Amino acid sequence: MSIALVILAAGKGTRMDSDLPKVLHKIGGAPLLHHAMLSASALEPERTIVVTGHGADLVEAAARDFDPDAITVRQKEQLGTGHAVKQAQDAIDGFDGDLIMLYGDTPFITTETLEAMIAARATHDVVVLGFEAADPARYGRLIMDGSSLSQIVEYKDASDAERAVTFCNSGVICANAATFMNLVSAIGNDNAAGEYYVTDIVGIAKERGLKATAVTCDEAETLGINSRAELAGAEATFQSNRRRALIDDGVMMQAPDTVYLSFDTIIGRDAEIEPNVIFAPGVTVESGARIRAFSHLEGAHVSRGATVGPFARLRPGAELAEDVHIGNFVEIKNATIDEGAKVNHLTYIGDAEVGARSNIGAGTITCNYDGVMKHKTTIGRDTFIGSNTMLVAPITVGNEAMTATATTVTKDVPDGAMAIARTEQTNKAGFARKLFSMLRAKKAKMAKG
Repeated sequence: MSIALVILAAGKGTRMDSDLPKVLHKIGGAPLLHHAMLSASALEPERTIVVTGHGADLVEAAARDFDPDAITVRQKEQLGTGHAVKQAQDAIDGFDGDLIMLYGDTPFITTETLEAMIAARATHDVVVLGFEAADPARYGRLIMDGSSLSQIVEYKDASDAERAVTFCNSGVICANAATFMNLVSAIGNDNAAGEYYVTDIVGIAKERGLKATAVTCDEAETLGINSRAELAGAEATFQSNRRRALIDDGVMMQAPDTVYLSFDTIIGRDAEIEPNVIFAPGVTVESGARIRAFSHLEGAHVSRGATVGPFARLRPGAELAEDVHIGNFVEIKNATIDEGAKVNHLTYIGDAEVGARSNIGAGTITCNYDGVMKHKTTIGRDTFIGSNTMLVAPITVGNEAMTATATTVTKDVPDGAMAIARTEQTNKAGFARKLFSMLRAKKAKMAKG
């Protein structure tokens, strides 16, 4: 069965108190919208339609960033969820399959839950996702008659008896696409808010003799984000879930609550993550690697057996081969560090290639930026770079070569050669005592004022 998605992402999110559209606020380093799209992407939808409104240009760009084939349509007036779905009519025309309606601010609906809804479609025309609420509050209520869903009642329109029901509406709905859009076209706005509620399609379906039911999921999946506080709570939930999943997959974390992950973080089994490590987007850590405490990784790949940190920073484009050592206060950016190489202390390697088994001494800097352009440094295999070496790119240091401590390298170094570029040392007898005496006298004079 082909699947199409309609994701509602038009809301302003007034309670967020932000100029940024609500669905673009992030958890796990990714917009809420991407989380909603990600959960459904495993269904391999034939069409993904995102309904935008507030901040439409930004939301549309974000949707295409996740899925270049995403279709976007605009809801120019905020007249309710039913009105929002109507905006997708032209984009869904001609589609032969099921349509699932999701919300861009509800990031935790799982693929398994969506699959359960699709399975329920085998025996029902309309399937709604519901949950048992610990505190039903102002959620819409699902009124069941056995396994049949007879009505969805918004809290504002519910009777006291209906408000006593704890089975609540998540807002997620699945139906045949043509049926869904036909039902939506019949929605009216005769309610307390004067809006077009997509939930009214259940009552309309029953009037037409169609069958409706509800699938149940855990309440935590249905969490919608409407405020900064809820966003912070969602981040905590996301982090807890991701840490638990990685630990269950065989990752060692000494202090899980101090490790922060992104939506796309990949860590292999038997990798070890020490306390206070942050994984920004785009990081893969292979099995058996070790990320030591207080390190920050983004857009980086760490191969099997490599060690990073403590207090290291891997920036986008950092590619570490097997058994590489990156030590304390080292920063790597857009650089490939080949197998067995070591960059252990107080060093910056940017826009570079470091060959296998080479050793980079403390205080080394690849001087890659001239104020306008970036330039590349290439260091060969089995090469030793002495401490406090400045490598002024573009530059190549050959295989089995070396640089002397405190050398500034401005010319290529051939294979097997040693580069020395520093001024000759001169010792001035007695000068230190004279200088200190002069400076102390000056300081005393200044103190007397």
